[in-house]
Amino acid sequence: QVQLVESGGGLVQPGGSLRLSCAASGFTFSIYTMNWFRQTPGDARELVASISRSGGLKNYADAVKGRFTISRDNAKNTVYLQMSSLKPEDTAVYYCNVRATVRGSSDDYWGQGTQVTVSS
Repeated sequence: QVQLVESGGGLVQPGGSLRLSCAASGFTFSIYTMNWFRQTPGDARELVASISRSGGLKNYADAVKGRFTISRDNAKNTVYLQMSSLKPEDTAVYYCNVRATVRGSSDDYWGQGTQVTVSS
């Protein structure tokens, strides 16, 4: 079955950096766009960044442009989110996402999330 497992979250001071990883399995990773979302309590999930299947096309939310970098390693079935110059407002649970077709059915798949807390 499709599995997305995030790691790398934690507590960091404002201005610091973290790198999130998402290990994928159960589908053909290299042919799908991969996404990172984030969510704070009471709010809808927000798309943070997307990367095309080859990695050649990347898109970012305005709030993170210039600070976050999405990348992928298709040999390792892993997508990353490098976060720099972190701000308290980046505090959220970060989720890896893919819309994949498995056994003929297209669905959104999510990881369990990893907490990022930016605080002094």
